[in-house]
Amino acid sequence: MPDATTSASLRQPVVAGLVAALVGFTSSFAVVIAGLRAVGASPTQAASGLLALSIVFGLIMLVLAVRTRLPLSFAWSTPGAALLVSTGEVEGGWSAAVGAFLVIGVLLALTGAVPALGRLIGRIPVPLAQAMLGGVLLQLCLAPFVAVADSPVLIAPILVVWLLATRWVPTWAVPIAFVVALGVMALDLLDSGASVPRGDLLPVLEWTGPTFTVAAVVGIAIPLTVVTMASQNIPGVAVMASFGYRVPWTPSMVAAGVGTAVVAPLGGHAMNLAALSAALNAGDGAGPKDRRWIAAATTGAAYLVLGPLAGALVALSAAASPGIVESVAGLALLAAFAAALRGSLEDPEHRTSSAVAFLVAASGLTILGVGGAFWALVLGLAVRWGIERPARGTAP
Repeated sequence: MPDATTSASLRQPVVAGLVAALVGFTSSFAVVIAGLRAVGASPTQAASGLLALSIVFGLIMLVLAVRTRLPLSFAWSTPGAALLVSTGEVEGGWSAAVGAFLVIGVLLALTGAVPALGRLIGRIPVPLAQAMLGGVLLQLCLAPFVAVADSPVLIAPILVVWLLATRWVPTWAVPIAFVVALGVMALDLLDSGASVPRGDLLPVLEWTGPTFTVAAVVGIAIPLTVVTMASQNIPGVAVMASFGYRVPWTPSMVAAGVGTAVVAPLGGHAMNLAALSAALNAGDGAGPKDRRWIAAATTGAAYLVLGPLAGALVALSAAASPGIVESVAGLALLAAFAAALRGSLEDPEHRTSSAVAFLVAASGLTILGVGGAFWALVLGLAVRWGIERPARGTAP
């Protein structure tokens, strides 16, 4: 029989892993739904994408944690989903978006398998990538405050509870707001007399044949890969390093890329190393250092259970009044928005290029069918290398 010390050393990582799964799922699923729907997914296709992502990266976490004995944590790309919201439908519709997701998987795998490509993406200035991300997140972060003016009875309770939870239990603020939003949606449906078809409550994996268009590859795949690398994979490595772990870069990126390619035709957009889950699974709260891999394995197993809830969540969100899901998504992204703004302005010599990238990404600019995120990078780099650098070089 295991003694009390052994039981405690197992209980800590298991609890940490369950917390990481619950916080990760409930605090970001609304963003993923909003992103997939924005680029043309139907409710059933969005539910299929959520289910596929949960199952595949859950399995990746479970297998890699057991094999490496490291608390490697993976997640869907929440900032990437926010980018999809700002991009909207592209030429070719949903199938073209799926083709872009497949390209993202290839690019992520290549960053691990081909060091030169990883270095090339790494040369994109982090403040510029953060500025682009901040512009992408702006509209979603405004959503709860715009929605409360239109539907104060529905949105105000969510905001009030989120504010109170942020004061007292900040880690759980968004999950608690999510639970309140579910209650608001249920009451809204009862009040309107609407119903959710029972057949929509269980998600079904739905295949979409990918098509490839220049607008989707340039407007979705390239900026989403950059955002995922700059705001998820690199911070994920840094978080792990802060707790004394070295992430095996090549197998991690290949796993994320192959996993993304597998889920793309099923509606999943991108997966990556996690930062928040990594902090929970690799931190001191997850128990003795040699047992923390159990936390990551537990998180992976928990996602296999949470994934099948996608159908009910998407169906409920689709049937409820507009603005509720977007409000939760905006609240979930406020911390990321603040971090992106801070990171974009940290270099005083390049604040003009960061401001240009931020404003272009936030503007919704579309040229040649390609959305603002890509042009934010192009114009931001043009200002940085064409104006700021020569000006700095000629300064007295």
